[in-house]
Amino acid sequence: MNVIIDLCIVPIGVGVSLSPYVAACERILKEAGLKTVLHAYGTNVEGEWDKVFAAVKRCHQVVHEMGAPRISTIIKLGTRTDRSQTMDEKVQSVEAKLAAR
Repeated sequence: MNVIIDLCIVPIGVGVSLSPYVAACERILKEAGLKTVLHAYGTNVEGEWDKVFAAVKRCHQVVHEMGAPRISTIIKLGTRTDRSQTMDEKVQSVEAKLAAR
């Protein structure tokens, strides 16, 4: 089953700058062969359910290995059974409706 998630992993107890941890997770997601779109407060991820969640688990492992004693993660996700839909298609659908006005 394919899934699209919005992922926000927040290391706790590591100081103010989180960009090294975000970069590490972005590498993991890319190495897993997942499609990603980084945004200001997280990353959209698209792929097969087991691959996506194996990568999320790996992100947690690596962020802990980098010294984070705690991690808070927020995941929003969606799946469809009626048809296949990509992140790009979801955005294009809204943009088309905006352009029509």
